Amino acid sequence: MSGTTEGPTPRAEAAPGAGASEITRCDHQRPGLSELRDYRAAYAAAALPMAVVDHRGRIARPNDALGGLLGADPASLTGQPAAGLVGLASDGPALRAYNEVLRGARPRFRCVRRLKHTDGRPLWAEVTVVRMGDVADGTGRVLLSVADVSERRELRERLRHLRMHDPVTRLPNRTLFFERLAAALAPPPVPDGSPAPRHGRIGLCYLDIDGFKAVNDTLGHRTGDRLLAAVAGRLTHCAEADGLSTGSPLVARLGGDEFAILVEDSSGTQQLADLARSVLAALQRPFEVTGHRLSVSASIGVVERATAGTSATALMQAADTTLYWAKADGRARWTLFDPERNAHRMTRQSLSSTLGPAVERGEFTLEYQPLVGMADEVVRGVEALVRWNHPRFGLLAPSRFVPIAEEDGTIVQLGRWVLRTACRQARLWQLEHPEDPPLFVSVNVAVRQVRDSDLVTDVAEVLAETGLEPGLLQLELTESAVMGSPGRPLRVLQALSDMGVRIAIDDFGTGYSNLAYLSRLPVSVLKLDGSFVRGFRYEDGAHPSPADETIVEAMVQLAHRLGLTVTAECVETSGQAERLRRIGCDTGQGWLYSRAVAPERIAELIGSRPQDS
Repeated sequence: MSGTTEGPTPRAEAAPGAGASEITRCDHQRPGLSELRDYRAAYAAAALPMAVVDHRGRIARPNDALGGLLGADPASLTGQPAAGLVGLASDGPALRAYNEVLRGARPRFRCVRRLKHTDGRPLWAEVTVVRMGDVADGTGRVLLSVADVSERRELRERLRHLRMHDPVTRLPNRTLFFERLAAALAPPPVPDGSPAPRHGRIGLCYLDIDGFKAVNDTLGHRTGDRLLAAVAGRLTHCAEADGLSTGSPLVARLGGDEFAILVEDSSGTQQLADLARSVLAALQRPFEVTGHRLSVSASIGVVERATAGTSATALMQAADTTLYWAKADGRARWTLFDPERNAHRMTRQSLSSTLGPAVERGEFTLEYQPLVGMADEVVRGVEALVRWNHPRFGLLAPSRFVPIAEEDGTIVQLGRWVLRTACRQARLWQLEHPEDPPLFVSVNVAVRQVRDSDLVTDVAEVLAETGLEPGLLQLELTESAVMGSPGRPLRVLQALSDMGVRIAIDDFGTGYSNLAYLSRLPVSVLKLDGSFVRGFRYEDGAHPSPADETIVEAMVQLAHRLGLTVTAECVETSGQAERLRRIGCDTGQGWLYSRAVAPERIAELIGSRPQDS
């Protein structure tokens, strides 16, 4: 009788023919049935909508939450294309990324899609797709999850709205305006991903409120803010009326009292002009604000152009320039961008920015026009006329740059150079022709030189430096610079006259012509404006003006009685010269005698008649 040894009971018996290795694999690699049931129960009961998607992109196992989200029985979702259910099929880039996950080319993909909840409300969902298996062994599946992020999205949109809108007027602010402007000018994409040129047009009304600062300063910021809100309402109404057929333009507050109305699909200049007119009319009606009846207006710059080739920077620069024109032209108006006027402005800015350095670089030269005795036609003196040898624009006459120099103050620096150069040249002629009577030199002086510089000191230093006698220097000033200008200007002129310098009033007869005041000025010479002299023409079938001759004769007689000499400008014909001589003019200046010429040519005229040289 054989015996048995008791030992521990085996945990499992192998099936007939089963090897130990198979038992080990089954024991350690597969979860138990109860564990699998737990996993599946948790998956089905999970609050996060999920689905297992097979390698073909079809739903293999949806959970209950996904069915609830989509308003369908979970079982009915099995076998349906997952991309269509969660809104990926209609988005090319998202669909490509999703397919890459299915193919194993990328491990995961996430995006936000706008879906519709079963109750009909919109739903923002964060869709995540993650690989679960290996494509190579045929188990390639992905886990699709859909998270409701509507509240987070709404909060972000509210924060964005606050960041992109003005709290006073509730209008889009500067940030949103430029975002929309950039989008309107950006080239649209084409199927191959490259940008395509735009063929539309864009328009902009850029305005600020005339008189707003006075309201803000006198009635306070509370009233000012309410006025801005009321202005915003009227602008919005105008924009809505303009966009009844094409969509309303964007109205934005750019800051302070500046507003912009952007027309993204302009039909042309006429649409923008009509919109600007309606805005002006709307804002000119009085406002009732915090118990006050307020009247304001607006200055509006209008720009309309093709979107192709236009940048946001260029459009805003043009609008800003045009708004400046509207203000400079008198306010309470709209002005359309003018390329020719803008080119002139750009040239003016270029000249203004280089005037000072140009003096230092020696880009200016002087030409001289003879002043001839009417009785004997002998050259008595010359007027110095400045020219600018501009490296870009060529030789420029004084009319191109002197007004700019007067505006920005560069005329003081330039005037000193002209004075010194002209006096040095006059002294040089005197030394080179000692046997002939010396020529006096006449130099133009601007108002700012009299008011903003020590002109008396400048003249004294130049005369001492060059050795020119004071009596050979004549300073020409316009009527506006000296007439009716008590105080400093008059004291300056008196000091110069006391020094021996001659003072001439240029273009006499076109300004104040205050004859009573003239008697008290230290003036030596009157230069009659050329408009009177032109009335003396007999040539070319023109008839002389008796009135001009009477006026000139009266002015000459008055000047002589006051001890002044008279110079006639713009003498072009012998007939004019003869009549001016008979009336009693002392000297003449004009093309009959000579144009403005180089110093070398003047040296040839000293002691002679210009016509004989």
